[in-house]
Amino acid sequence: MPVRYGVVMLLCTLVAYTIDQLTKQWVVATMSEGQVTPVLPPLLSWRFIRNPGAAFSIGTDYTWVFTIIMVVVAVAIVLQVRKVASWGWAVALGLVLGGALGNLTDRLLREPSFGQGHVVDFIALPNFAIFNIADSAVVSGVGLVCILTLRGIGMDGSRGTDGPTAGEQGDDGR
Repeated sequence: MPVRYGVVMLLCTLVAYTIDQLTKQWVVATMSEGQVTPVLPPLLSWRFIRNPGAAFSIGTDYTWVFTIIMVVVAVAIVLQVRKVASWGWAVALGLVLGGALGNLTDRLLREPSFGQGHVVDFIALPNFAIFNIADSAVVSGVGLVCILTLRGIGMDGSRGTDGPTAGEQGDDGR
């Protein structure tokens, strides 16, 4: 793997992680829990909550499971870095890793306890979950993974095909 793909992946990870952590620090320092601040009414507001669960507050009694899942995801992505030879995959995996590490930091270091910390969420859209920058990075990265996969682009930059190439076809064209 050329180093440049690893550098892009690392930069995407650092940008997603840093923006996530800075915005969470800002929210905790400037808002009280439960506070709602209209940003672009009625489409967007800041609504400070501490989420013990996953998306849509699912699994609030199993916070430690999400901590383990985030560690596994982070390790799995780091183990793939040598295989990445595609700009798209470098960006996608960097976003997923940055987001996973952002929420993992909350799980490990925020109250109520190590490994069971509640994630700071604050971005509120009407009739939708309240989320944060880490969540956005993960969703964007996974969306890019889906697009790359559907387009047949492998992590190594290779492009798959839907059928045999002209050289692989038999004499009758099948």
